[in-house]
Amino acid sequence: MLNRTLLLTLLGLVVFTTVAAAAPGYVLTPKVVPVQVEVALTIAPEAGATPLQEETEYAVQVVPMEGKTAKGTTKAATKLQVKPSEGLLRLRHTFEAEQEYTIVVTGEEPVRKVGAYRVYALEPDLFERRPYKGDVHQHSTQSDGRESPARVPAHNRKVGMDFMALTDHRKHSGSMEAIAAWEGLAVDLRIYPGEEVHPVGTYMHIVNFGGREGVTQRFQQPAYLQEVERVSQTVQDLPEGLSPQLYASCVVTSRMIREVGGLSVYCHPYWVTGNAYHSPEALIERLLADQVFVAYEMIGGDAGTNWLSAARYYEAVARGYKVPIVGVTDCHTVTKGDRYTLAFSKSLDLADLQEAIADMYAVAVERVPGTSMSRPYGPLRLVKYAIFLLREVLPTHDALCAEEGALMAAHLDGEAAAAGKLRDFQGRTAKLYERLWAPQAASVQSADGA
Repeated sequence: MLNRTLLLTLLGLVVFTTVAAAAPGYVLTPKVVPVQVEVALTIAPEAGATPLQEETEYAVQVVPMEGKTAKGTTKAATKLQVKPSEGLLRLRHTFEAEQEYTIVVTGEEPVRKVGAYRVYALEPDLFERRPYKGDVHQHSTQSDGRESPARVPAHNRKVGMDFMALTDHRKHSGSMEAIAAWEGLAVDLRIYPGEEVHPVGTYMHIVNFGGREGVTQRFQQPAYLQEVERVSQTVQDLPEGLSPQLYASCVVTSRMIREVGGLSVYCHPYWVTGNAYHSPEALIERLLADQVFVAYEMIGGDAGTNWLSAARYYEAVARGYKVPIVGVTDCHTVTKGDRYTLAFSKSLDLADLQEAIADMYAVAVERVPGTSMSRPYGPLRLVKYAIFLLREVLPTHDALCAEEGALMAAHLDGEAAAAGKLRDFQGRTAKLYERLWAPQAASVQSADGA
């Protein structure tokens, strides 16, 4: 029997908590650093801030978030005394373990506290990756959406997406139209092919993310039906009432998506349609246990649907299943960006994004209904990191994206200068990450003792 305490504990971990922001006037860079490598950190005054006094010696404490002592008190990992140079406070520190740290800076009386600044240290496998926001399930006028394929990418960039796929029902052409609409223009949003497929004779909804061609047309071919029948004859130990043909169609469809270079996503199992959940529990359990699809759409509907999907995810993980996840909007009109995937990927290339999702380097994020807060779901390690990013990094990232998205919309509306402004804005989010992440090459050199 599932350990109820474990499940409730895991669910509790996804609640977004608010941590006090750094005092205004000064900024620390970088914010994301490697573990066990000496890193150079700089605290600089923003425009208009009171300069740091060069004759003053500032006390610096580096406090690990997971640094409680056995007695329950918080201990500082390091205490330093540092004097500014050229108006900047420079220090070097080695962060020993993967977690969030607070760097508390205090000066002499009467102005004692300068600020508290957040840093996240990462193990090499996560430090080499960057966080990218994406939506891989949404619709246009090519199926039952209200926006044209060309318009959907502009909305996506405006709400902070770094990558997207248009996944019209039974149509791959909508995504190709979206890609063509922005080809040759200076946009940093990566637009990838996709479709939402519906295997013939079933009620299943499955996303093909990134497939170089669609698979919908194959459902009418004799070879598909023959393969479903063949696979259905090999299926064993299905629960009573679960059709072997239905299960086999899922297996064959996922395989076809993989053959065209796509990543298969099991969509909205707890969507309520016809006064019932979209998928019976027996089918959900078997598909997750066998990992028939590469990814599970944990976030993608209303609050109740999402919470059920999350509970099912954590239950499956507690049983030892491997369950890669995505968050999506399944949007049919202007997206609000309130549900998405946060993929920790080596790049924005399709292969890297697919690898990140499949290898469980992604969390699903939803905005808490009625608030401006966001809640990430997924492995505890990634959720901790995502909470930091949602507070410390992504608001600035999203503001840059919003300006680019507005220019994309202006271009579609015929504004002649918009394309040129987009060229001027190109690369800004990448430069932001370059500024907020410690240099990777320097980290490798230090780790090698060079």
